Amino acid sequence: MRFGFQHGVHPPDAKELTAQVPLRRMPYPEELVLPLKQHAGKPAKLRVRLGQQVQRGDVIAEADGWVSSPIHASAAGVIKAVGLYPHPDGNMQEAVLLAVDRYSPQIPRPRMVPEWQGLSREEVVEAVRRAGVVGLGGAAFPTHVKLVPPEGTTVHTLVINGAECEPYLTSDHRTMVEFPERVIFGVQIMMASLDVPKAVIGVEKNKPDAIEALRRAVPAGLDITVLPLTVKYPQGAEKMLIRSVTGQEVPSGKLPVHLGVLVQNVGSAACIAEVFETGLPLVERIVTVSGLGVAKPANLIVPVGARIRDVLEYCGGLTPAAREVVFGGPMMGVVQPNLDAPVVKGTTGIIALTLDEIVRKPALPCIHCGRCLEACPVFLNPEKLAALAQLGRHDEMVAAHLADCMLCGSCSYVCPSGLPLSQMFSLSKGAVRRRKEAAA
Repeated sequence: MRFGFQHGVHPPDAKELTAQVPLRRMPYPEELVLPLKQHAGKPAKLRVRLGQQVQRGDVIAEADGWVSSPIHASAAGVIKAVGLYPHPDGNMQEAVLLAVDRYSPQIPRPRMVPEWQGLSREEVVEAVRRAGVVGLGGAAFPTHVKLVPPEGTTVHTLVINGAECEPYLTSDHRTMVEFPERVIFGVQIMMASLDVPKAVIGVEKNKPDAIEALRRAVPAGLDITVLPLTVKYPQGAEKMLIRSVTGQEVPSGKLPVHLGVLVQNVGSAACIAEVFETGLPLVERIVTVSGLGVAKPANLIVPVGARIRDVLEYCGGLTPAAREVVFGGPMMGVVQPNLDAPVVKGTTGIIALTLDEIVRKPALPCIHCGRCLEACPVFLNPEKLAALAQLGRHDEMVAAHLADCMLCGSCSYVCPSGLPLSQMFSLSKGAVRRRKEAAA
């Protein structure tokens, strides 16, 4: 199974809507909503006051601990309010409402651009931390934390995730096609910082233009391999990607670094490069706006904090057939109940789906067909986990390796009974987490 993994599924990729659509920049809306929780770990701590004027790139909330990340103003403007606002996770979260200065040229304050070749590992990590860089593939884990491997571990291979296996999404694809030099520069910085001798960029074979662009951008003498991968979901999941690229399997309960491997997203690599090219922190990101429910599908450079409705309006609005808006891809994305929720650092796509694109099945009893076992890429028994979830037997679910479930949705996708397996496991994970917090 070298350069591939067992199990998985083959949903229609639906990337033809935007795969060849060049990037363009979305104009600034009148207001931006900047949640203090935009990353894994602790939310950032507020540092601004009402009525304060800020410039693009200014810190508005500082990191609260090591596993946290600062939040920066995406545009010049005035702090209009601080309060609870709709969040992409479906809850109300504390956020800053920024009134954008419509007359500002949106040029950030002058910043010292660090010369990365003269910096120590600690200085590179600190520059990445201050810039608020997080994983841009969706998980939004603070990147600076991953650049400091735990004591007793050594990284020998840097794996860059360019698979982008989720249907509809093409933001990573366009990043690789239009900014290949920036991706390679970011990889080069991480290799030097980690003292890693080689890197592998895994890209699914349905992106031949991206593969070619990256190969042309690799400088002579640098051990960076661009590896075409089998088109299969969830090829972009960290453990699956490592299995495909290295032939090694991450053991249950272990991290990739225990195999000497560190994984970063291509978008994160490009973002790190931009920090060392311009000094500008993470204040915007590439977002795919797609689906048959949007009038003009596009790949946009969007300021962090732009509301869903503003992004959709710029793309011609929703079509009459639109029925559902999803943040992320349809397999692992989150349906948005409120179009006032903002784009955050981890938003890869805004997908507007019609009834024809939404598969609704009535939930019927399990027929024990075993298709979910054949689909699960980490070899769990979804049928057993579902039965335990329905009975609320969470201790037994933990013993059956619930923690290894990636919530990729492969089991739900193939289930002929229409059981919402992935959603059941997500709720069970939340119940287990809340019980641990209560016992602490």
